[in-house]
Amino acid sequence: MSLVNLGNICSHLQNASKSRLGLTSIPLTKLHLALALGLQKEGFVSKVTLGGRAPPLPPSLREPISVSEGAEITPDKLQEEPWLAFAKPTAQDSGALLKKQIPQENPVSTQISKKILAKTQRTTPTKLTPQESLVSSQVSKEILNNPAHQRLWLGLKYWNNQPVLSAMSLVSKPTKRIWLNSDDLGRIARGRDAGYVKGLSSPGECLFISTDRGVMEVRHCVEKKIGGMVLCRVS
Repeated sequence: MSLVNLGNICSHLQNASKSRLGLTSIPLTKLHLALALGLQKEGFVSKVTLGGRAPPLPPSLREPISVSEGAEITPDKLQEEPWLAFAKPTAQDSGALLKKQIPQENPVSTQISKKILAKTQRTTPTKLTPQESLVSSQVSKEILNNPAHQRLWLGLKYWNNQPVLSAMSLVSKPTKRIWLNSDDLGRIARGRDAGYVKGLSSPGECLFISTDRGVMEVRHCVEKKIGGMVLCRVS
């Protein structure tokens, strides 16, 4: 776990919110992904999308999913897995699109279309992995295979012309990591100081903890009676 990179992420998201950006990106790591999903769960960011260096297309420009017979996509399932609303184009869809674009009466074009179709069917995966299911149809497979091109795109939120995420700072330092048990985290959640960590004083303020069950907010840690290392404070 690199706290140096996490400190850069905290400064980047705070500066992006103060600059009134609607969309920003951070490097993809397991820690950054867990923290981004925690921020989305607590309401600080609107969406978390896996993509490349270019920003993903808005939902209005993407292809809607074609629901087959027997497939049930309920609103509860879409809320838990929102990427199911948009699916990657299959090899059959790509083939139908190429047949429409290339005239069939030209023999040279027919040979070219067959080669392109064969190549598309070889490179298109039949089953989507959990990582690929988070990606929209505009992200190529090369981005998934190259970790250097993978980015997490976060949608920032604003209310009454003010950023929802106004401040984000690192609590544990690379040279001084702070570990607290469930009793100390309970005092922090009630607004009292515990050790070197100040209590939660302002409404909506959150403290994220790295536990053996993943990155969790301090109130969830107190509810489950688990401790861990204090990561960052968000307000």
